[in-house]
Amino acid sequence: MARYNGPVCRLCRREGMKLFLKGERCNTAKCAIEKRNFIPGQHGQARAKKIQGYGLQLREKQKARRYYGVLEGQFRNLFEKAVGMKGVTGENMLAMLESRLDNVVLRTGFANSRAQARQLVRHGHISVNGRRTNIPSFQAKPGDVVEVLEKSRKVTSILASRDSTAHYPSPNWLDVDRDNFKARVIQVPKREELVQIQLNEQLIVELYSK
Repeated sequence: MARYNGPVCRLCRREGMKLFLKGERCNTAKCAIEKRNFIPGQHGQARAKKIQGYGLQLREKQKARRYYGVLEGQFRNLFEKAVGMKGVTGENMLAMLESRLDNVVLRTGFANSRAQARQLVRHGHISVNGRRTNIPSFQAKPGDVVEVLEKSRKVTSILASRDSTAHYPSPNWLDVDRDNFKARVIQVPKREELVQIQLNEQLIVELYSK
């Protein structure tokens, strides 16, 4: 399955903000934004300028896409599905992104970053309603139970992630049982519970609606 394999700190620098793509490292002084908060490239410091109109819309789309780790085709497909749903298109799109299985695993605290959560899913460590599921884009629905497989509960990286994220509060749309390595989706994520970064989804809707 296609995914971005390049250096992720460049993505944060390009958007001028932390996208939390490296887990706990992003909360330390080692974060690239703390050291070099300018556009990557030879002339990055000289390229900084005010953007408006289409540029603002593009940056919001790229920011959301990179934050959730999806490629352009996947992102566009999610938008098209959101358009056909009842409610506010932008909020529907964010709710679907937040309900992806890799993101649910991240929110439970069994992974430190979205990339690690995706790897856990792809390597078959996660089940949904008792069935092993290795599709990161799987859409978790209210009532679904997401858990780490019994044989995977002693994997060092999973245990380390659970311990390092123990102080983080769980989102209200998830009922997380850390001791038993499982979580139940209570409801569709609401807008105020979504996204760890500042994001204006309306600009994305405007961009795709042209």
